[in-house]
Amino acid sequence: MTDTLVRTGHGPVRGEIRAGSLRFLGIPYARPPVGDLRFAAPVPPEPWTEPLDATAYGPTAQRRPFAEVTTIPEPSIPGAGVLNLNVFTPDIAPARPLPVLVWIHGGGYVAGSAASPWYDGAAFNRDGVVLVSIGYRLGIEGFLHLEDAPDNRGVRDWIAALEWVRDNIARFGGDPAKVTVAGQSAGGGAVQTLLAVPTAQGLFRAAISVSGAVMRPQGRDVAEAVSTLFTARTGTPAAAAALRDLTDDELLRLQDWLSEPGPDRDTLPMLVLAPFADGELIPRPVPEALLHEQAGADVPLMIGFTAHEFHMIQPAEVGRSVTDEVFRAPALAIAEARARASCPTWLYQFEWTATAPAFDGLAHHCVDIPFAFDLLNAPGVPEAVGAHPPQRLADAIHASWVRFVRDVDPGAAWPPYTHDTRATRIWATEPRTLHDPLRRVRETWLT
Repeated sequence: MTDTLVRTGHGPVRGEIRAGSLRFLGIPYARPPVGDLRFAAPVPPEPWTEPLDATAYGPTAQRRPFAEVTTIPEPSIPGAGVLNLNVFTPDIAPARPLPVLVWIHGGGYVAGSAASPWYDGAAFNRDGVVLVSIGYRLGIEGFLHLEDAPDNRGVRDWIAALEWVRDNIARFGGDPAKVTVAGQSAGGGAVQTLLAVPTAQGLFRAAISVSGAVMRPQGRDVAEAVSTLFTARTGTPAAAAALRDLTDDELLRLQDWLSEPGPDRDTLPMLVLAPFADGELIPRPVPEALLHEQAGADVPLMIGFTAHEFHMIQPAEVGRSVTDEVFRAPALAIAEARARASCPTWLYQFEWTATAPAFDGLAHHCVDIPFAFDLLNAPGVPEAVGAHPPQRLADAIHASWVRFVRDVDPGAAWPPYTHDTRATRIWATEPRTLHDPLRRVRETWLT
């Protein structure tokens, strides 16, 4: 890659060159989901002939942040064409096609943005990896079961983006046969979901689930109960025909009513808008598929969490319970199940603790992302991590990701998780690999 003009399968795009890297932002992988397409499966873009300006991030499905203050800076960008992606690639033509990392952002399936400075691909480009970050439909538009629309529209968006990568990434110097899909929080849950989706198999060869959240139960019966609750609370039918012409603000207002606590939703999952087993695209609940049916068994998986994901919740014991129940125990269960089936799996726990005032002494949710991306100088990192985070740790974590994406193995210092060793990589000031350091969690939650 030495030119800022690349001809994709739908039309030419013009990006921008930076030191050591080229970036192409806001490339549409599907048509804008508006009008009749608002709740439809993604449709390929209309072809274009003139170069598309790909020097600024495209519109985001996020219309407001997840909360008033968020750990990761994730801007909301107005516009209809939210089904777009960003490509970061080295500015030097490689001798051979490069491995590819496809990043799916988090945000509880209702927020998040691929336009975050924490997701810049410059460090991966420096180390010979092409990075793609994707946007997708969120909340009601992406995940509410509707009687007259396809289910799991957000999941269909992930698949459409991966299909775009398969068909186009070679034009950006990437190897479509060497794609790793990765994500954090809801994005980590997306990775686990994709492992259980038959039509996604073959679109990636490896996976990284960072603090992945997959809610249980998540069958079609639960999705239908959420739709019933939606109609009861809002007075609006859970149907595309009734929702298609609402403004973003009107749809968000309905989403807020659906998400409010109350006795009428006590039996439903914490996240009522999330991927679910619809019996077609996702045949069975993701935990069931991963734990008992070896879904994605042939896909090498790196999976892990931080030591104190949600310990900041008050009272503290509730926060510890959320960390174990939502993040640590499910990931450990996946590692255990894959070990029984001899599936290649690498487990880690991030233990370095932040010094930022809001998170002092905690290895909290999201803190590991700037280390993995080697972006300790990115905007918002001091507020989330504190001053002077250890570059040595970022070097080690980032290098393990690069090796995994390139070689499907993070290196000799981090052996696979097996029942003989239960090897777990501990990311701390001095990284190390320990034998069964999560025994308490395993014996408390998995027996």
